[in-house]
Amino acid sequence: MSEARILESSYLSTARPIARDLFNLGIIGLIAFLTLVDLFATQAILPALTLAYRTTPAAMGVAVNASTLGMAVAGLLVALFSRKLDRRRWVVVSLVVLAVPTSLLAHAPNLAVFGLLRIAQGLCMSAAFSLTLAYLAERSGPQEIAAALAAYVTGNVASNLFGRLMSAAIADHLGLAGNFYIFAMLNVLGAVLAHVTLTRAKPMSGAAEQPVTAWGDLRCHLANPPLRAAFALGFVILFAFIGTFTYVNFVLVAAPFGVHQMQLGLVYFVFVPSMLTTPFAGLAAVRFGARWSAMAGLAVALAGMPMLLTSSLPLVLLGLALIGAGTFFAQAIATGFVGRAAHRDRGSAGGLYLASYFLGGLLGSFVLGQMFSLGGWQACVLGISIGLISGLVLAWRLTLPAGR
Repeated sequence: MSEARILESSYLSTARPIARDLFNLGIIGLIAFLTLVDLFATQAILPALTLAYRTTPAAMGVAVNASTLGMAVAGLLVALFSRKLDRRRWVVVSLVVLAVPTSLLAHAPNLAVFGLLRIAQGLCMSAAFSLTLAYLAERSGPQEIAAALAAYVTGNVASNLFGRLMSAAIADHLGLAGNFYIFAMLNVLGAVLAHVTLTRAKPMSGAAEQPVTAWGDLRCHLANPPLRAAFALGFVILFAFIGTFTYVNFVLVAAPFGVHQMQLGLVYFVFVPSMLTTPFAGLAAVRFGARWSAMAGLAVALAGMPMLLTSSLPLVLLGLALIGAGTFFAQAIATGFVGRAAHRDRGSAGGLYLASYFLGGLLGSFVLGQMFSLGGWQACVLGISIGLISGLVLAWRLTLPAGR
């Protein structure tokens, strides 16, 4: 064989696995997108929903973000029963069922029903999210876990951007009801994709032989100081993120900005930098460690906070871009860290992390909503900044023993 043929053969043998890996990471990201697209898309139409239900921004913010309560509850349920569940089957079931409350939101008669349907959405989204994370953590080697989970979080970032853009555009042209019907169709598409691409697999290998209970696993996780720090970090990340991207909508549509509903969707192009940086979170964690990588992400987010208080729209958008990029990067680091730090049953550890993460979002929407109502945007920004600073303290504790 000629030297040229040998070089060509070598190149192809290297390129094919790389292409296959990139394709698989793309599929992971797409499943994440279709799983979580409902979570934040509704925030882009908050002002329109507030008018439709004739309520206050704080009340509508809590109703829209009530999905985080369902997500926290589902995270705990997955933590308790994860080892007994077929990951693939229940990811598919969760996404199919998710389409039901999404469709019903089109005609929710009042704010209470709207909030209950958002909770039901959260239960389904979190179940699919938690089980997919467990699936990835249990089927990836130590070097692949960070990349797979970073790809999943990147899909989450994409759902924030394109979900909001779609929601704003659809509501502007088809109304609020048409918006929810379209997103129900996306839920079904996610179920089909998961069914086709995720391989059948039994629950966590060796789980049946482990003489421990689900409660024993939870106690083990909570007795692990680095894991506790990761759980708390997830809490403050979504606390800050929800507070920022929920209530900034009301700031942008008011004077001096006066952003129109359709333009409000375009504002969320601030998530483009997050899509470009989050995929590198896995590499950063390996190169610099989870501690320094998470702290760097949170520092970037903090740098954007003062910009939110200016009367310049470009500066506000830059601040939002920094906050989005920093918090998503830190989230990807924390998510991957949980998979590495858990001593056993990564599924239940991931469920606990997501329960804490989404509980932070629920309290963020409530606490920061009250601060917004009582003290205005300045008070809300102060509360968000305090959350990010506490995240820096927690990130310092993201350390593992040598060799893990």
